[in-house]
Amino acid sequence: MTTAIIADDEHLLVEHLQRQLAVVWPALTIVGVAANGPQALQLIHQHRPDIAFLDIRMPGMTGLEVARELAKHATDTETNGAAAHTRIVFVTAFDQYAVAAFEAAATDYLLKPVSEARLRQCVNRLIERPAMDLKAITRLLSDLTSRPIPVPPRLRWLRVGLAETTRLIDVDDVLFFQSESKYTTVATRLRDDVLRMTIRELEEALDPEQFWRVHRGTIVNVRAIVEARRDLRGRFVLKIQGRDTSLRTSEAYAHRFRLM
Repeated sequence: MTTAIIADDEHLLVEHLQRQLAVVWPALTIVGVAANGPQALQLIHQHRPDIAFLDIRMPGMTGLEVARELAKHATDTETNGAAAHTRIVFVTAFDQYAVAAFEAAATDYLLKPVSEARLRQCVNRLIERPAMDLKAITRLLSDLTSRPIPVPPRLRWLRVGLAETTRLIDVDDVLFFQSESKYTTVATRLRDDVLRMTIRELEEALDPEQFWRVHRGTIVNVRAIVEARRDLRGRFVLKIQGRDTSLRTSEAYAHRFRLM
């Protein structure tokens, strides 16, 4: 039986990867899920999984730091412990890190959002190459962790309009986004406009601390939420400043508003 853990602080991405792995590699057993680096390290030592899917950006310890600790432990003890046994797959939104890891042939990588085709390619490599070059990954991790992980530039201005007229909207003025097909409605206090960006494109470009996905087709500015009231199905209805419109969350995103 081949086993794996997944470490990512965004549980929706974890669920997405789990669903894809169930299709692409049904024989793989996920023995644990971690929400941060220290939890990932603990799960690896506890379960000795064959594979660890590590998000590079995690609280506590980054995926790079977790992998470096594993490689260091294996080198120091010179045993066939968890670190020597577990193959690392980085899951990252930063292509420069992924390419470096791949070219070093020490491990593999998946770029977010993970596509099924790329995941199949990764699974085939894992099956064909069960061993990991610890010396190579140690050199790689030493190089990567010496550099700061870059933060991608966030979207600040939206260009909307019709025909030959273009208006600029500061993203801070946006109350929420709602999508239909390839077009997305941008709602501000004064009016609605149409933007030629999908919800997925917006989610990747906006500041995730300020803009939350609350439904498959809705992103809301957290600063615009007056209150979130739970319904009988466990979803939440969001009251938005300056608008009569109420937004309903889906069950998948309701965790954002539950009291701890």
